[in-house]
Amino acid sequence: MKKLIKFLLSFGPGIFAIGYTIGTGSVTSMIVAGNDFGMDLLWVLFFSCLFSGVLIYVSGSYYLYTKETALYAVKKHLPMGKILAIAIIAMVGIGQWNSLIGILGITSNVIFEVISLSFPSIEDHKYFVVIGLAVLIIGIFYSLLLKGTYSLFEKVLVFFVSMMGLSFLFTLFFVLPQPVDVILGLVPKLPNVEGAGILVAAFVGTTMAAATFLSRPLFIQGKGWTMDDFKRQRNDSILAACLIFIISGSIMAVASGSLYGQGHEITHVLDMSKSLEPSVGKFAVSIFFIGTLSAGLSSIFPCLMIVPLMLGDYNQGQLDVSSKRFKVITAIASILALTVPIFGFNPIKGQIITQVFNVFGLPLVVLIFLVLWNRKNTGIPSKKIWTNAIMTAAFIFSLIIMINGLKDIFG
Repeated sequence: MKKLIKFLLSFGPGIFAIGYTIGTGSVTSMIVAGNDFGMDLLWVLFFSCLFSGVLIYVSGSYYLYTKETALYAVKKHLPMGKILAIAIIAMVGIGQWNSLIGILGITSNVIFEVISLSFPSIEDHKYFVVIGLAVLIIGIFYSLLLKGTYSLFEKVLVFFVSMMGLSFLFTLFFVLPQPVDVILGLVPKLPNVEGAGILVAAFVGTTMAAATFLSRPLFIQGKGWTMDDFKRQRNDSILAACLIFIISGSIMAVASGSLYGQGHEITHVLDMSKSLEPSVGKFAVSIFFIGTLSAGLSSIFPCLMIVPLMLGDYNQGQLDVSSKRFKVITAIASILALTVPIFGFNPIKGQIITQVFNVFGLPLVVLIFLVLWNRKNTGIPSKKIWTNAIMTAAFIFSLIIMINGLKDIFG
């Protein structure tokens, strides 16, 4: 146990990549995908994690070589850099705040439905109880943000990510999909059914989060890493991408093994766990809730922070977690996060739709990192064939996913 705790606490800025990536949006998208399509969309998850891992590595390495953060470098070196940087802040900020709205909606509903199992009478007051829970959750996290220390944020995330990963991996042992389904799931194909494009866009939006790559240099700065830590940065990137694939794939596999082909319709939060009972038993409800709750809570910190972090990056190229601007903007984000509970939206549909918005700025962010990575006179080694090839593929992939998502939305 001591070795496990030491390992978890030694985890680098990759813990923020997992926090940005695996939230309730990822949990919801993976379960709905496993329920509706089995393992057919595993290939989307695989490529998203591959591209994410390379982009995490590139953004971190760029900072170590140049000591420049992402948006500061865009403003300084690229044509129309200021306009591009502001556009990225707007698109990524809207996407992440949308995710935050969905995350708080799911999380507050998860806690409400756990409570209602023991106290059914509160169902008559669901609207006000859910709002109260949402205010309590966002209030606690905002108060923690006011303390403004990188090490505190990292320790909180380590705890929630560990709980999340252990919960979903534990559940997987009870419901293993057929190996042939896993292999076939890695073959690229898009189910020819209504809504598949939106779900795939939500997949990519939550797994290839542009905020992850943009904030990576800032968190490395906060960690205090230098060129002496280059190998640690590389290994941290690989480990983050692998854990994202393993945890997300486990959620999809559990849903596929338990629900696929049985005609379940997932419209409420409790549907996602109750439908596991025939395979895993009632204990699945508790395990699932722990995992989902941890996923939601681990994502609230990063989503609240992203806009002031990007503004600090743009203005000074510095990690800003203690200024007045940071406190004011995170307060605004906290209020906006209450949208789903206040308006009473369906948290499942709300979470999937909000994740789709994350793909709109993704192609631009990938393209910018590809350009920065190939700037001359930066000290970056000239042999970049593999990273350039994968980032080019990531750009094309994100563009196709965005177009298909738009077609499904407006169709």
